[in-house]
Amino acid sequence: MKVRDPNAGRTEAENHRVTAADAGAADDDAPLAGCAALVTGASSGIGAATALSLARRGAAVTVVARRTGRLEELATLIRERGGSCSVLAADLADAVQARRVVEDAVDRFARLDVLVNNAGYVAMGPVEKGNPADWERMVDLNFNAVLHMSQTALPHLLRAAADGPRGVADLVNVSSVGGRVVRKNNGIYSATKHAVGAFSEALRQEVTGRSIRVGLIEPGMTATEMATGPGSAAARGLPQNLWLRAEDIARAITFVITQPPHIAINEIMVRPTAQEH
Repeated sequence: MKVRDPNAGRTEAENHRVTAADAGAADDDAPLAGCAALVTGASSGIGAATALSLARRGAAVTVVARRTGRLEELATLIRERGGSCSVLAADLADAVQARRVVEDAVDRFARLDVLVNNAGYVAMGPVEKGNPADWERMVDLNFNAVLHMSQTALPHLLRAAADGPRGVADLVNVSSVGGRVVRKNNGIYSATKHAVGAFSEALRQEVTGRSIRVGLIEPGMTATEMATGPGSAAARGLPQNLWLRAEDIARAITFVITQPPHIAINEIMVRPTAQEH
């Protein structure tokens, strides 16, 4: 079956613009119609799965990561399925790039209703033998990028909450069980994720009265590149076939974002059934 081009007959500027008027198309299958979402760390894993999930529910999605080729493949897939997707390449550990990405995403679709801060980096090892460059990258990408992107996004999210099709806007930060449970050889990563949790709750209290929902997702062992690659978290005795999949976490993120406007899911921890800690 041939997929209809949703942008047929539009000018290039119109192709990228999403307005509240588009909300007329919203239904139970497309609760995010008329909305624009920005997803970081989207070249693979949880970010890619989340972008697909949000696009499937009607959102126009901007995907961000360093690997442009992977992003283009994801964008092609979303478009083939009838969705709208824009690609931005950036290293979000750089504060200037992190802030610029938000503004560029708003330029692409003329609004921002959803921000998913998912990009992250992990380097395991004892503090005594740790590489300070790895520490700095974890702090810059796992935490500082969340700060910069969240602050830059807030004015746009506030506007979307005020005039958007849903009456709310969403900011979702992807943390980790490591943000709750500290283990040796994982101290710096856990520290950054604890910081994300504290920041998320403080920000929630600041903006919840203005119809911005702040959600925190804390995945357990999940089969992604970050969890299975060199220097990544060990399985801790749990066979990988029992781990979560990226789609499982994307489902939780989507659940948070697609709640009715009077419901805020502030925190979800998702572990494999067999994971003890």
